Order: sequence, then structure tokens, then C-alpha cells
Amino acid sequence: MRQIIASKGAPEAVGNYSQAVRAGNLLFLSGQICVNPHTGMMERASVAAQTARIMENIKAIVEEAGAGMDDVVHCRAFLSDMRHFEEFDAVYRGYFGKPYPARMTVASAGIYDGLDVEMDAVVLLP
Repeated sequence: MRQIIASKGAPEAVGNYSQAVRAGNLLFLSGQICVNPHTGMMERASVAAQTARIMENIKAIVEEAGAGMDDVVHCRAFLSDMRHFEEFDAVYRGYFGKPYPARMTVASAGIYDGLDVEMDAVVLLP
């Protein structure tokens, strides 16, 4: 059984996708970018700003599903350039404690609208 999860604390899905889909006890989040759900504007001033907004969007969706950031088991991060890794990671690690989720981080030239960061996540629901 699939259940769609949507949070007002994250940007509304504007295409043919859902913010997140629950399948059993797993929650799969769609890719998140730095759109502020309250203003509709992108917070793109820096890699750190983009990452912080993305993490807040992820957190809102995770909490809407009844979980917390400690329940995140995997993240994928796409950076426009691996030179942004340290700035990205400094913000990212502030949202998780040990044991950290598994993570894949890759450079991708195709992030929406020339952004520097996009992320998705998988959550093990309690």
C-alpha cells in the first residue's frame, strides 16, 4: 500500500510527483531544492543557505510523516561542483547525530535552475 505524504512546511509538488511516498514502513522523499514554502522564493545566496533550506524542507516532510531526522536512513546529495562539499557538509551534519544516515554525494551539472544543491532522503518510519 502506498500513501502520499505532503507537508505545508515544504514546497508544494508542482509536477508529476509527490513530496513523499510511504510504502510500508519506508518513506521516500522526492528531490528537494531551496524553495522556501512560505514565500515561494529560492534561498540561493550560498551553498550553506541552499543546504539549510533543503534540510528544513526535508525535516518538515519527515515530521509530517510522524518521524524525526534520526529516522532518516539514507540521503542523496547532488552538488553542482564537489568544491562545495565542505560548505554543504558543515550544514548537513548539523541536522543529524551519530549514527549518521548512509549518504551518496555526487557532482551534477543538471540541478534545476542552476542551483548548487539538491537532496532526497529515505526514512525508516517508527
